[in-house]
Amino acid sequence: MQIRSQGTVSVSVPDRALTGRPALNAGRDKPSTINVFHDIMGLMDNAFNQIILPSIIVMTSAAILLILRAVLFRVLHQWAKRTETQFDDIIIASIKQPSLLLAAAIGTHIGLSFSEIPERHLVYLSKIIQVVIILSVTLASANLAGMVFRNYIQKSNIPIPATGLAYGILKATILVIGFLIILSVLGISIAPLLTALGVGGLAVALALQDTLANLFAGIHILMEKSIRVGDFIRLETGQEGYVDDITWRTTRVRMQPNNIVVIPNSKLAQSVVTNYYLPEKRMALQTPLSVSYSSDPDLVEKAVVEEAKKAVGVVPGLLGDPEPVVRMVPGFGESSLDFTLICQIGEFTDQYAVQHELRKRILKRFKQDGIEMPFPQRTVHLRDERRQNR
Repeated sequence: MQIRSQGTVSVSVPDRALTGRPALNAGRDKPSTINVFHDIMGLMDNAFNQIILPSIIVMTSAAILLILRAVLFRVLHQWAKRTETQFDDIIIASIKQPSLLLAAAIGTHIGLSFSEIPERHLVYLSKIIQVVIILSVTLASANLAGMVFRNYIQKSNIPIPATGLAYGILKATILVIGFLIILSVLGISIAPLLTALGVGGLAVALALQDTLANLFAGIHILMEKSIRVGDFIRLETGQEGYVDDITWRTTRVRMQPNNIVVIPNSKLAQSVVTNYYLPEKRMALQTPLSVSYSSDPDLVEKAVVEEAKKAVGVVPGLLGDPEPVVRMVPGFGESSLDFTLICQIGEFTDQYAVQHELRKRILKRFKQDGIEMPFPQRTVHLRDERRQNR
């Protein structure tokens, strides 16, 4: 209620102060039910535009991309089966797993393009998508390089050691490059990181002396090429077999009974090793022979050489160039004339089958020519002690 005086001043007095009752329109100062409803609808609309709708678009886009990916890989597999080369199979296998990350990143990017998320949040989400894409490309590149290395380098004559250590170094190099690119995208400076790694590297080197010693010994073995994968070697402990793999820590030697001997690279680099594949696989095989002193040495030599020449081309692993020869070495034994048959074989493991066949042929020839192979004999003189006592 307003009370006017005769002057120009008017005074407003609340109705409650005059009547003692609450004002009839006091409820108009509080939010009405309609305003609250509008606020709730506004919040739901914002949530739908910023969260629900983008999520639906992301899941729909990712599902469509995954279906297209499955159809595409099925078509590519069918196409690869009709080709003679294996390079297309390698490419398909290398990108199959990383393509899942790529499909998820593309689906997320499509969903964000329809959202009303504030710009300050979109910046971080965009960086995450970039990181996922770079990671998928890095993994695909590492897989492709590793598969090409294993399938083509091992089968070619390129002078690159195709070992587990070289394979690991190749993949690790690609992964490190991808990691540095990701740090650059995230805006992380690499220089402080390298400084920290340099300081911490000293402590790590002291703690991992044996591991690093094996690693650098393996690199030394690969670079020197004194031991290669596939070589037949004999260790100073007497163990012998084929080099199965040279890893970052150990060298694995497959023995002839099909057992694996695991040797630390540092121990192998310090030990004496005989490599039967260097400078070449072919080697001379010496087979000892013994006949009685009553045998004619010229007849023995002729018979053994003829049998050895007949076996060339028939016995696997026996080579005819240079021709087999017989030498009267070591010569005069305690109870026999000792000869040595010298012939060439393809590689170390051929000696067992070659000696087996040659000895059977020579034994038959000696029986045919009447050449005697004596048993060991000793002449023992017995002293009569009773006569000496007399």
